[in-house]
Amino acid sequence: MKSLLLSVNDTLYRCCIWIAGLSILSMALIIPWGIFARYVLGTGSSWPEPVAILLMVVFTFIGAAASYRAGAHMAVTMITDRLPPLQRRLGSVLVQVLMVLVCVFMTWYGTQLCITTWNQSLASLPGVRVGMTYAPIPLGGLLTLVFVLERLLLGDQSERKVMRFDQLEEREGTA
Repeated sequence: MKSLLLSVNDTLYRCCIWIAGLSILSMALIIPWGIFARYVLGTGSSWPEPVAILLMVVFTFIGAAASYRAGAHMAVTMITDRLPPLQRRLGSVLVQVLMVLVCVFMTWYGTQLCITTWNQSLASLPGVRVGMTYAPIPLGGLLTLVFVLERLLLGDQSERKVMRFDQLEEREGTA
């Protein structure tokens, strides 16, 4: 059962990385197009800026979930590193419980926000519903919640092969 859960979470992690990466790539292509259209062609497009902002929201919330699982999120451990092992472990559990609360908050209120604004359209992109633009918030909260629960139940998984490809490349380069 543990290996199945880890395998599913590895797949979720890969999906998060791909979605975040494709969001950044798309932004890197859309923003120069908007600049080119405005200053070279003289016909400013109205869609590049709002699409780039929406992609940044996707990158932020989905990428944060992946970052959390990989242990690459910002953490200030100056005080906890100096605690005795028992207090350090209790502090770690407290942090995870607080993370569960944050994730539940994001998922619940993010879903409420999506539902409330679903029938509104963006002025700059009339075909896109406002509720759809907020969807990365509850989705990111849910994905992060899955990874937090994984850490609570199975421990830190940040050293798994799926997240440490950079260390594998370094080893292969020295061989």
